[in-house]
Amino acid sequence: VDTSGFYAYLDETDPAHPQAVQLFQTAGKEEWSLLTTNYVVQETAALVQTRLGWDACDHWLNEVLCAVQVELVPDELHKMGMARWRQARARNLSLTDCVSFAFLEQEGIRDAIVFDRHFAERGIGLPKRQKAEENGGL
Repeated sequence: VDTSGFYAYLDETDPAHPQAVQLFQTAGKEEWSLLTTNYVVQETAALVQTRLGWDACDHWLNEVLCAVQVELVPDELHKMGMARWRQARARNLSLTDCVSFAFLEQEGIRDAIVFDRHFAERGIGLPKRQKAEENGGL
């Protein structure tokens, strides 16, 4: 789960909110597991606290994050992400995103609850079940 996925779930005014809710509910039925990194947790906490306030933070911590496995980013992965971030030199590409790209590649993960175009540009998309439902399938 990326920050954009958590945020879309929490912010009812976000255009991706209905889709995010559906994805988290599907995962809650144990059809697939939710995974994120401590970097995404930190980035999400800062974003939610600033934009949505403490009630949203409490909801996220008590109702959402507790159902997600949080992986600690090891030093080697941090260094890989830092190198990618420095190489990209893009104003709107975060260090957290670059670390996430390295993590996803390392784990062989191609599907994620993510609504950030930088992930789509790298072939990371919504879980296949969600894609099929959008196209009239499952």
